[in-house]
Amino acid sequence: MKTEYKMTIAGLERALPLCPISDTLKIGAFVIFGDPELTTACAKELLDKAPEYDYIITAESKGIPIAHEMARLAGNQKYFLARKKPKLYMSGVFEVTVHSITTEGEQKLYLDRADAELMRGKRILIVDDVVSTGESLRAIEELVKAAGAHIAGQMCILAEGDATKRGDIIYLEPLPLFDSEGEPIKGR
Repeated sequence: MKTEYKMTIAGLERALPLCPISDTLKIGAFVIFGDPELTTACAKELLDKAPEYDYIITAESKGIPIAHEMARLAGNQKYFLARKKPKLYMSGVFEVTVHSITTEGEQKLYLDRADAELMRGKRILIVDDVVSTGESLRAIEELVKAAGAHIAGQMCILAEGDATKRGDIIYLEPLPLFDSEGEPIKGR
């Protein structure tokens, strides 16, 4: 039985641990935290493919390193964060619900009203590490629209399973889903 999946991402080879999400399905766990070499390489490649935008937004927390590095490489631009919980310093919040494949149960995402004011009328690039079901993207889209901003595009490092078939996501590499033995599932 295979326990990891080796792949090349932004020119760098990595081994992703395979994690069961059911008795018959595993996913390749992609965690960019603690890997600045990969973060920078992915940020450069994503910026090369990015449509024109004014600001970047991502969801807390796994998208933070890539959004931060993209903003830094693009000239230390401000970027926005959809939070999992409201913070005391927020001047009010927008809220949406999300169901993610990697997080059990219902989640909410929050956007500070002060950030929403800065976003109004601007082109916003939604960035994430991995897109699977697209639920996190959908939730961020709702926040961006509620702020009165326009979605410039959606990008991720890896598109997993059926997300590879979506025409509205720019991604660097496809990531298959895996059966219980760790073999890639064809067509997914």
